[in-house]
Amino acid sequence: MILNEILDDAKVRDALDKVKGMISGNCVIVYGCGPSLERNVKEIKRVGLDKTCVNVAVDGATSALLKEGIKPGLIVTDLDGKIEDILSANLEGSIVVVHAHGDNIASLEKVKEFHGPVLGTTQTEPIGKIYNFFGFTDGDRAAFLSEAMGAHTILLAGFDLGEKVGRFSKPTYTCDVYATAVKRKKLKYAKKLLEWLAKNTDAVIVNITGKGEVIKGVKTLRWV
Repeated sequence: MILNEILDDAKVRDALDKVKGMISGNCVIVYGCGPSLERNVKEIKRVGLDKTCVNVAVDGATSALLKEGIKPGLIVTDLDGKIEDILSANLEGSIVVVHAHGDNIASLEKVKEFHGPVLGTTQTEPIGKIYNFFGFTDGDRAAFLSEAMGAHTILLAGFDLGEKVGRFSKPTYTCDVYATAVKRKKLKYAKKLLEWLAKNTDAVIVNITGKGEVIKGVKTLRWV
């Protein structure tokens, strides 16, 4: 696998140890790229949750967090977010979890530009330095990774999972847009996987998005 050849074994082990140390026994906020993301980030900052929880950015959500002065502890990406922001955060210590799949082979060369800690994941059989923590989209993979690393609470922000995706989903978007048919299918799979995770974990999972789809088995918190 291309990503396996790119990654350095010692650096991967170090990154994995850092992720475990960061997340185990702690509260994690996973920031998805739904239309509610920017509002959620402001709400989270208002009550100080960003200071008490581990901030996990889902790909393009990295840009939204940096815009509000929040450095993600962890970034889960398949490299179609704003790469300049992800590189910048990584250089400042954010651990990047890069997902390799059939559609982003050309993008994997960008991993060579990362100078901070990097992990690699796949949806298929793990190989060498590449892990599979389960999950399908960047968002639900981030939740599965957080659970696997021992988070006691997982808060989902920007997880609308509906007909629209937020402007931070792609670097080319300037506003929220209607999801393509393929994207809607992916979000449905993400929802199903999160529902499965909720049934099969001792971690408390709370959706703090405030809008969007109801995720069965996941507690919902509405902001006031």
